Amino acid sequence: MIKYIDEIPLKGQRVLMRTDFNTPLDDSGNIADDNRIKAALPSIRYAIDAGARLILCSHLGRPKGQRIEKWSLRPVARGLEEMINQKVPLAPDCIGDEVEKRVSSMSEGEVHLLENLRYHQGETKNEPGFAKALAKLADVYINDAFAVSHRAHASVTGVPGIVKNCGAGFLIKNELLYFKKALEEPVRPLVAILGGAKIAGKLEAINNILNRVDKLIVGGAMANTFLAAQGVDIGKSITEKDLTDTAKALIDKASNKGIKFYLPVDCIIAESLEKDAVTRIVPIQEIPDDWMALDIGPATVNLFSEVLYNAKTIVWNGPMGVFEFKPFSRGTMALAHAVGSSQALSIVGGGDTDLAIHKAGEVENISYMSTGGGAFLCLLEGKKLPGITALEGCRKK
Repeated sequence: MIKYIDEIPLKGQRVLMRTDFNTPLDDSGNIADDNRIKAALPSIRYAIDAGARLILCSHLGRPKGQRIEKWSLRPVARGLEEMINQKVPLAPDCIGDEVEKRVSSMSEGEVHLLENLRYHQGETKNEPGFAKALAKLADVYINDAFAVSHRAHASVTGVPGIVKNCGAGFLIKNELLYFKKALEEPVRPLVAILGGAKIAGKLEAINNILNRVDKLIVGGAMANTFLAAQGVDIGKSITEKDLTDTAKALIDKASNKGIKFYLPVDCIIAESLEKDAVTRIVPIQEIPDDWMALDIGPATVNLFSEVLYNAKTIVWNGPMGVFEFKPFSRGTMALAHAVGSSQALSIVGGGDTDLAIHKAGEVENISYMSTGGGAFLCLLEGKKLPGITALEGCRKK
């Protein structure tokens, strides 16, 4: 069990909150998408109202231990100021004497943002010295960065090993709650949808899901390997030839467990992956040798939509095609509409899937949009997140 932010006295305390402000920036260095900042607002506002001296920390990009101006959190500080309608000073660093002085002079209800954690290699390397320097800033530690909770980084696992009073924010509380509803205590039928490019990165997830779901839909390029395992000639489509035996074993496992396993029956094909490519719709069995499948076809959309018709719980990770290119976006968009119109509890995770849901205008119709691609996938694999395990250790102190 872990403690949550509303179980911990915060008034007058220096509260170090790990957030995920790794927001996309435009060419001018301004925030292009502020959803990750908005996701942290409930915990931030709660801490302010509780009288905490709130110190926010995050990474941005991959500066790899170097101080690179384009990865400064300055745009985040400006954006956050507008959202909470109060000043959010940006510290010159995330550790050190100057930062400690700033923190010690903070008043109740004030918010400061530390500069990019990954300006220091000690963050990603989880160096004890760096974790100790961060921990010096805190009376209370709160992790509300689900998206990095699968990483054993200093601000995620190192600091809670030092600070005695630790807990999770409301974002993580919601992530864990909805995951429990989806895969641990689901209302059935439970349907999982998996897409994206490769099986290799999702083998453990598929194995674990097959112990829990009633139906499994597989689309995207990863479906090609399953189709190849069934003897389908898929032309020059992306295939993991070394995993066809593994794919066959997964299909057999589903069959032995009585799980209904659905693959595409038709597809959108092209000779090359281009934005203006000439496309054709063909049955899966009729892909020419020099063409490739780049999206699911209309018959598959109808099939998958029918599979979802009586679902009570839906979990989705990974697009159905190369949806970034308009000729190959219809399958993913159609499935997004099908999930959005379903009465089922729907949980969507993964950056590409999140983007697809936004493009389809279905955000308001999804029960929960997970903020963490890698962390969400780790939960699908049945793994414990290091960041959550570290908080459980705090409870025992």
